[in-house]
Amino acid sequence: MRRAVLILMLLAGCKQDMAQMPRLDPVSSALGFPHDAAALLPPEGTVARHADLSPVPDALPDQIPLAMLERGRERYDVFCAPCHSPTGDGDGMIVRRGFPPPPSYHDPGLIRAPDRHFYDVITNGYGVMFSYASRVPPADRWAIIAYIRALQLSQRTPVALADAGLAEGEE
Repeated sequence: MRRAVLILMLLAGCKQDMAQMPRLDPVSSALGFPHDAAALLPPEGTVARHADLSPVPDALPDQIPLAMLERGRERYDVFCAPCHSPTGDGDGMIVRRGFPPPPSYHDPGLIRAPDRHFYDVITNGYGVMFSYASRVPPADRWAIIAYIRALQLSQRTPVALADAGLAEGEE
């Protein structure tokens, strides 16, 4: 008798409602949810699991290692040069095919811009440029910024001074 009651209780609990739960598409309406929307926004202040919460410096260090510049050039060539061009003048291959031109890194406003401005633009995007936060890690963003600063310096340095610097390095 006990066995029969136990089997009946187990069978009564085996409804297929939970196994075959109805699915809601994110853009569909669902009664009972706020604003009748199946997709809910996360609560204010929610932080993604993969979010980097470490403090972000405002500027590059005073001494930039050569390895950082080399990494910056490599990452710049991959992510930035198609639009900004290899020299940073804003005439990249994508622009030549009809995309709106980005500003030149050699504009006085961008030369005076703080390093953090470039970091924020890479992270969040700006204008028609989308965010590269998921594609470029923070260390590579700083390497790209170091390379952008080197590009800016290369266009402002007089040739005579550059030649003198090369001559000093050869001695």
